[in-house]
Amino acid sequence: MSRFIEVLNDFRGEISMENFPDILEKIKAKLSAQSAHMNVEFPYFVEKTAPITQTPGLMCYTCFMRGSLATRFDLIVGVEVPVNTVCPCSKEISEYGAHNQRGLVRVQLRFRKFFWIEEIIEIVESSVSSEIFSLLKRPDEKFVTEKAYENPMFVEDVVRSAVSRLRDKNNFPWYRIEAENFESIHNHSAYAMIEKDFTPEPECFQGPSNNRIG
Repeated sequence: MSRFIEVLNDFRGEISMENFPDILEKIKAKLSAQSAHMNVEFPYFVEKTAPITQTPGLMCYTCFMRGSLATRFDLIVGVEVPVNTVCPCSKEISEYGAHNQRGLVRVQLRFRKFFWIEEIIEIVESSVSSEIFSLLKRPDEKFVTEKAYENPMFVEDVVRSAVSRLRDKNNFPWYRIEAENFESIHNHSAYAMIEKDFTPEPECFQGPSNNRIG
């Protein structure tokens, strides 16, 4: 076990998408292993300002990287984005109001070149009824509530919209997008998922120096 800790200590504070293959290669060499795997999960903080008052606050997103190295290197990067949606059916059938719920959109992807986590967060938050903020004053609450009400979406709408925006980036040969609404008036969640794989046949791994990400 100490050998794993030694390798991680060598990359302390420097674990990233770019050097993930270097870490796995070093683990393989250290343990004389045929393959190496590593999963990393971490909170990712982004400063967001409230839409009207511009009050700043930190939003926390859960991110993860899952890498493996045998004859080739593979890396999946993911992020979980908390969101808000308004039910289109509830809005349609109600004389006034509509029920809304918090939800979670989970994106996992492989990529061709380096990207920023904020890009994926922006894609998701542009694909829902309203994004979520850590700090809102009353004018902000009014804006967010009315924005969500004017943009009702099912979980199926959310994943379709996110997929459309992700495709426009032309950087992700494989992705899996899941949306789950924690329903406010039902004793169950609503769930939708889309997965696409455009990955070509893999080439043999030639070493970290020839397989940089970015």
